[in-house]
Amino acid sequence: MNKIIQLEDLGVKDYQETWSYQEAIFKTIVDLKIRNRREEAQVETPNYFLFVEHPHVYTLGKSGDMSNLLLSEQQLEAKGATFYKINRGGDITYHGPGQIVGYPILDLENFFTDIHKYLRFLEEVIILTLREYGLEGTRSEGETGVWLDVATPFARKICALGVRASRWVTMHGLALNVNVDLGYFDHIIPCGIKGKAVTSLNVELGVSNVDEVEVKSKILKHFQDLFEAQFVNPKFQF
Repeated sequence: MNKIIQLEDLGVKDYQETWSYQEAIFKTIVDLKIRNRREEAQVETPNYFLFVEHPHVYTLGKSGDMSNLLLSEQQLEAKGATFYKINRGGDITYHGPGQIVGYPILDLENFFTDIHKYLRFLEEVIILTLREYGLEGTRSEGETGVWLDVATPFARKICALGVRASRWVTMHGLALNVNVDLGYFDHIIPCGIKGKAVTSLNVELGVSNVDEVEVKSKILKHFQDLFEAQFVNPKFQF
């Protein structure tokens, strides 16, 4: 089993371009697995983790409801935002500046073959990261992602999750609000969940800006520990 993960930080990148890049990596890994099984070969499959920040964009998962997008095409254009229907699970979400997006493209047969466990591990990575900032992130029963004060009237979501998996290969991933303009969430019903707010790390800490490189390094540390993995060529020290 190969637990080495190739780490790439794509910087600021268009959503469609990044999605196509994910799909290319995903297909390469799936095709290798198919060829291994057909030829009874034992070639190791690679794993990747992509960091990226997107320009303003709304994405709707394959089981999502279009009515959760509250803007017309003209209004989207006026907001400088784009919209895509995509092939991950979950409903609608927003990506934009100040948000750390992580796309693990893993062959789970290198780690464990359990999608439920995979999602819980992604949540745990963020929960442990938030704890380093003095925040107690929690799960909300029946809803993926990471929340604050989930059992109170002040429940608010700080990290969204949505993944796709085929032949135990994953894509898409997590989006942690760090220095986000939360006004962009007013134009959707986030994740299709009514009556719960969205928040950002800088808001919770009461500061204007949180060091995103530092946050990324903490995410990588906890991801590496939980998955018993090793990142190669990391840009960050952790």
